[in-house]
Amino acid sequence: MVTMLMGRKLGMTQIFDEQRRLRPVTVIEAGPCHVTAVKTKDQHGYDAVQLGYTEVQERKLTRAQVGHLRASGQEKLFKHLWEVRGVSSDCHVGDAVTADLFEKGELVHVQGTSKGKGFQGVMKRHNFSGGPASHGSMFHRAPGSVGSSSYPSRVMKNKALPGQTGNKRVTVQGLQVLDIRQEENLVLISGAVPGPAGGLVFIRKSGRQ
Repeated sequence: MVTMLMGRKLGMTQIFDEQRRLRPVTVIEAGPCHVTAVKTKDQHGYDAVQLGYTEVQERKLTRAQVGHLRASGQEKLFKHLWEVRGVSSDCHVGDAVTADLFEKGELVHVQGTSKGKGFQGVMKRHNFSGGPASHGSMFHRAPGSVGSSSYPSRVMKNKALPGQTGNKRVTVQGLQVLDIRQEENLVLISGAVPGPAGGLVFIRKSGRQ
């Protein structure tokens, strides 16, 4: 059984639950995803299913990508491919996985790429407090002393320093599915998920109750 689905983050809104409480939700267009390849332990050494999402024209893919999809007998071509391991081989190429994979009220893990914020200083990147803001201090937003003494005479690894902020794969665990609109392939998940509107996200069953 496939336990993961690719989707597209549409944005955030708010709904009322059964207790008439206002709940912020993220709306995700979950699938439909299509099985593009099936791997078995006897033939490939492990069990897995490859899913395809976002159908595209042939001219928008490389010849290698087109050849890979055509080799499995798949008629449709997809922009995004993702392999889900540990799945039994009861799936077949061409099978569709839709939003009904999830149930209302269950917990899921959502993975996406966070918004990139460019090269940032330590105050924005690591929440440093900074130095005195008054005149004459000459120390406002700098990271301060980060080096060592004569030994080891270098900056140690993993120091909190300025650098690239965001644009990383982030997973938010234990989010609740508040509503499913099967006819529109929409899943409404409590709270916020990583990434911008229109970004690719992965929704997995958490296995928790």
